[in-house]
Amino acid sequence: MTPRRRADTAERILDSAERLVQERGYNGFSYADVAAELGVTKASLHYHFPGKAELGEALLVRYTERFECALEAIDASTGDPAAKLAAYADLYGDVVRGRRMCLCGMLAAEVGTLPEPIRRAIVVFFDASEAWLERVLDEGRVDATLEFSGTARETARMLVGALEGAMLVARPYDDVERFDESANRLLAGLRAAS
Repeated sequence: MTPRRRADTAERILDSAERLVQERGYNGFSYADVAAELGVTKASLHYHFPGKAELGEALLVRYTERFECALEAIDASTGDPAAKLAAYADLYGDVVRGRRMCLCGMLAAEVGTLPEPIRRAIVVFFDASEAWLERVLDEGRVDATLEFSGTARETARMLVGALEGAMLVARPYDDVERFDESANRLLAGLRAAS
């Protein structure tokens, strides 16, 4: 197998596993599910990812990198902190519209049953997200476009928790509007009065 083909197969495996985890959770999918979906053998999966823990960790590394790239794109697209927060919430909304959960939010619900490297990778994702939000909130406080009580760090943590929770509650209703209403109300409460 050529290096390019190996990389393509690994990406296809990650794509399939990511979707399955976002829909069913880590404990709700197996190598057999991925193999059946891709039409490959379980041995092929083990060639690329020796075990489910390695696959899970690779999923989280890739997901975090993509999320960080999305945050960089938001930074590049606007200097307005309120617009940045809206774009951030849209990242979550896009996942809900795809009838999925945030990969890390889904895994966080199962954290007690996950291997330690996956637990650490979940924390890395949330720490990076909160750090970005903290910076944006500080920018908004400085330029007087955002208002909130407490520290930017506390508010960043509240935002992550509220958006993850809004996704979770919207899911059994299969209702994106439910998520959007919660996110919009949350963000409206941070905008400075004109």
